[in-house]
Amino acid sequence: MSVTGSPLPLWRSREERDSPPEARLLDEFPGLAERLAQGPDRRSVLKFMGAAMALGGMTACSPPEETILPYIDQPEGLILGNPQFYATTLPCDGFGIGALVESHEGRPTKVEGNPDHPASLGATDAVMQAACLDLFDPTRSRAPQRAGQTSSMAHVDALLSQIAQQMRREGGRGVAILGGVSTSPSLQARLDALRRAFPGLRLYRHAPLGSGYVDLCGQSVLLRPNLSEARVILSLDADLLGEGPGKLAHARAFAETRRRAGAGRDPARMSRLYAVETTPTLTGAAADHRWAVKPSEAGAVLTALGARLAGQGAPEAPVPVALLDGLADDLRRGGEAALVLPGPHLPPALQELALTLNQRLGSLGRTLDLLPQAPFMAEDTGDLADLVADLDSGGIDTLLILQSNPAYTAPGDLDLRAALGNAALSVHLGTHLDETAALCDWHIPAAHVLESWGDARAFDGTASIIQPLIRPLYDGRTPAQVLAALAGEVRTSPRDLVMRHWTDQGLSPADWQQALQRGVIAGTKVAPISPQCRPLPQALGALPQAPAPAGLELRFVPDPFLRDGSLATNVWLQELPRPLTKIVWGNVAAMAPATAHRLGLASGRVVLLRRGGHEISIPVWVQPGHPADTITLTLGHGRPVGEDGTPRGTDVYRLRGSDAPWSAGVELTPLDMQTDIITTQHHHAMEGRDPVRHASLTEWLDAPDAVHAGHPAPPEQSLYPDWQYKDEAWGMVIDQTTCIGCNACVAACQAENNIPTVGPEECARGHEMHWLRVDRYHAGPEDDPRTYFQPVPCMHCEKAPCELVCPVNATVHTHDGLNAQVYNRCIGTRYCSQNCPYKVRRFNFHLYQPFPQGTAAPSAPVMNPDVSVRSRGVMEKCTYCVQRIQAARIEADIDGRPIADGEVVTACQQACPTQAIRFGNLNDPASDVRHLRDDPLNYALLGASEHPAAHHLSGPDREPQPGPAGAACGGGPG
Repeated sequence: MSVTGSPLPLWRSREERDSPPEARLLDEFPGLAERLAQGPDRRSVLKFMGAAMALGGMTACSPPEETILPYIDQPEGLILGNPQFYATTLPCDGFGIGALVESHEGRPTKVEGNPDHPASLGATDAVMQAACLDLFDPTRSRAPQRAGQTSSMAHVDALLSQIAQQMRREGGRGVAILGGVSTSPSLQARLDALRRAFPGLRLYRHAPLGSGYVDLCGQSVLLRPNLSEARVILSLDADLLGEGPGKLAHARAFAETRRRAGAGRDPARMSRLYAVETTPTLTGAAADHRWAVKPSEAGAVLTALGARLAGQGAPEAPVPVALLDGLADDLRRGGEAALVLPGPHLPPALQELALTLNQRLGSLGRTLDLLPQAPFMAEDTGDLADLVADLDSGGIDTLLILQSNPAYTAPGDLDLRAALGNAALSVHLGTHLDETAALCDWHIPAAHVLESWGDARAFDGTASIIQPLIRPLYDGRTPAQVLAALAGEVRTSPRDLVMRHWTDQGLSPADWQQALQRGVIAGTKVAPISPQCRPLPQALGALPQAPAPAGLELRFVPDPFLRDGSLATNVWLQELPRPLTKIVWGNVAAMAPATAHRLGLASGRVVLLRRGGHEISIPVWVQPGHPADTITLTLGHGRPVGEDGTPRGTDVYRLRGSDAPWSAGVELTPLDMQTDIITTQHHHAMEGRDPVRHASLTEWLDAPDAVHAGHPAPPEQSLYPDWQYKDEAWGMVIDQTTCIGCNACVAACQAENNIPTVGPEECARGHEMHWLRVDRYHAGPEDDPRTYFQPVPCMHCEKAPCELVCPVNATVHTHDGLNAQVYNRCIGTRYCSQNCPYKVRRFNFHLYQPFPQGTAAPSAPVMNPDVSVRSRGVMEKCTYCVQRIQAARIEADIDGRPIADGEVVTACQQACPTQAIRFGNLNDPASDVRHLRDDPLNYALLGASEHPAAHHLSGPDREPQPGPAGAACGGGPG
């Protein structure tokens, strides 16, 4: 996606595109722009001088004392200082993704993907990376609550025993259980057993983000695409690269088709991706062809496409006729290697039409499988609307809510608060004292997933075990323990509950141990089914003709990191820039530039949105590529964050309707208010220097040397001698063809390297601390631009400008090609940051911590003990995960051998779902990174700019040098 010079100018925002170059110079430090424009006053000068002198001496202060409790008997197999890794499973919208969790002396610190698990394949997403911080969240519930007063677990056991006795007397009548989406086989078996034992028991499921299942051909199924076999893909509002429990596997398969085509210089081997979407997504950004349509128009696109494939003419559609004809022809040529994938929120009739198109193309069973619902979830009585109706009718006396927060996530037309008042007893199990816990009579602390025993199925049905990394910090309970107590098994071990289920399924003790070690239970993958749908002409004729809403349309989407809001207290996720908007600490009403112009609105203008008797006020965000006359609202915000309970963002759930949870009409009224939206898209600007180079595969094949056109080679002569590397010369290559901009690498870097959060106020000043950023650029018209992502870590320049200006030699060059930062030398002059053309150095202004200041947070447990914790007044930056390099060097020295290729894996590289990041020794001619660095597609970011540092990242236009290539961005066709 990034190989050649672009004929169109690249821009990160409409404001940047329309502003003169001199106005962009203040974007790097936006918080200082106003003060710089006014000029310094005497008081400010004295304050800066005093702060500089104080910070100069602070680096010599002693760290606070800590109490360390030694082992009396060291556990067998434990070597102090060496981490241990345990296979477990983390939830994603109810499904399981395999993980390997790093533990230091019983303390989980880092999450990696499990290579043996089909849903992760060794990769992770940002949510998985933040799991350890979630475990040590200071706002977690620490004790049971009864009517707002602290109780004890002994009273909880007595309460559950009382409910169990009531169920035995009444056969379960009057008792109801509400849960979220879960694919746990053992929990499903326990629910089935309770239903059989107590026929009157009612089960409800609340899925604010959907269950993942669709009703097709008379049965509920799960769609499982196989992108490794697909050559022509149509994503109809299905963000398969950015959403869903299979997104990591889909991203890997999609990237492999691009990588194979680039390696073989063969366009026929590259898959072609079409995206029709009602809001910008990562899939649309990666697509070869993208059309933005209103939610009400998605059906017209699919109908017009189906008519073309059925030979019924060319009905009108909201996309150009020629492009739709081309798509239909491409799908026909693809045949069984084609894929039409509908989004899970589309109406059932459109889902069935999409399935019929796949059946017509012959792709069912190759590029698309259908999995039955039964192995994944237990049958339930109803949804949240049914529960509210039954509560209002007086049919429920006792209600148990298991790890769900319906008081926050309920649609606006359901009055759950009033309905809960009709129950004589309500009990809530959750990790936090959330909105639902405040309405219930009892609250029980839940165990975090890293403290729990359990199981879950992946998107393909493969089952895996959830095993704890640490004893529950607050004696939390699992849903399985609560259900066991209802059956009379009070205080049963959660491990015994899970192991007993799998023993009953025929799993031997040896198989159990193997499942714990590999993270996967062999032989549990679910076989697909082959439903027979009606012929395509009949499917087209059966489509209901629903009238489109008049005026503006709403489109609801989950936050990519906070999801339904259950992760809103995680400050890592709050501060992680959203991939397409770069917004942090809040949400917005996104709309198209044309719509904003017609309504006289601009980004930051507050508007009032009304629907169904409910209204919210929220700022506008003008987003390039957004469909016209549509407003996108992000779920998961507006909840209290931190111990001070300050809400961040706007709660938009109240505008949802239970009959139309994903799209609907809306009324908009502009308010005479303006607010600042915190976005990082203008921070750390490279001042317009040579950002992204891109071309199509055909363009690159026609002109292979175009990657360097207009970019002269760095000068051969220098005032400074070349570095010589006798052993390793570390370098990195980032393949921007396969980067999808998901930001998993940024989250992994933060978790690995003890990078703190700074909070919303400091973020607004441009003080965020991420060592790695992913710049997002647009090119072309603002209503339909191309989108490009460019990860930018420290380049570890050969002759680095930061090293030349440091007055205390705090930034130095190492024997193996790293640009190192010596923290205890740094006196905070920030000369290095000013001299860095890539703007990748970060300064710790205020002793930032993982949790917001003022919270009673156990910050130390989440820290990686192999990485220094920086203090105030210190400059920091990417180190290429030097701690991992040193660990590999120690092992190699013990064995008396050189470090093997692939033995050192950086945190960002390990997390990347598309394997776009490669790291290794450039002195090894057989290394993967050396091959990629020498590839004609490779180029060095700022490799031929006016900055001295840019001349020392070896590019492919000259013979390989012994020095590292740094982070050379490029490596594939787009």
